[in-house]
Amino acid sequence: MVIARSVLDQLENFSPPSTIANMADQPLIRFATEDDIPTIFRFIQELAAYENASHEVEATVDSLRATLSFPSSPPKCSGTYTLLVSSPATPENPTPPPAGMAMYFYNYSTWRSAPGIYLEDLYVLPEQRGKGYGLALLRRLAAEVCRVGGKRLEWSVLRWNEPSINFYTSESVGAKGMEEWMKMMVDGDALTKLAAADRSLNGL
Repeated sequence: MVIARSVLDQLENFSPPSTIANMADQPLIRFATEDDIPTIFRFIQELAAYENASHEVEATVDSLRATLSFPSSPPKCSGTYTLLVSSPATPENPTPPPAGMAMYFYNYSTWRSAPGIYLEDLYVLPEQRGKGYGLALLRRLAAEVCRVGGKRLEWSVLRWNEPSINFYTSESVGAKGMEEWMKMMVDGDALTKLAAADRSLNGL
């Protein structure tokens, strides 16, 4: 697993394209609503299958409904949100179905005393790849980081996923791998044991 960060330090004067969701030839990007939960769940399952990790998916439609955030206006720096991208609308197809998603939440950098965004999942349907949808989602997230006065957009990518790594480190995105950092995680029995030790020490 490689931790990647977009170089937002170089984007202090970044002005996000305001028409990305309005131009006729541009993909449509919108926040997911509760009605989109089945689609989000399907995307999660497909991404897990691509990463050879289907057995690790514990999410359900009900658990996503209980834990995701669905803003009706630009969100504050809290919650977990999902952006959906679709092909450009046409008279024949004014409401095209989602072609991909970016699920993210807000984090914080102590060194920079500034908020940021962690991209949990970026997924585009295989048949919709190569159309700029992933780049459009990353641009929108970069714009959101700048909107909240943030300094960093970051995510993880599997080391064997060379196509994604090449895309992320391309000039279009400008991410850099954080090779000196190792991702750490406590879950399952180890998490239960760690929490139990705290309860025991504090008489809970």
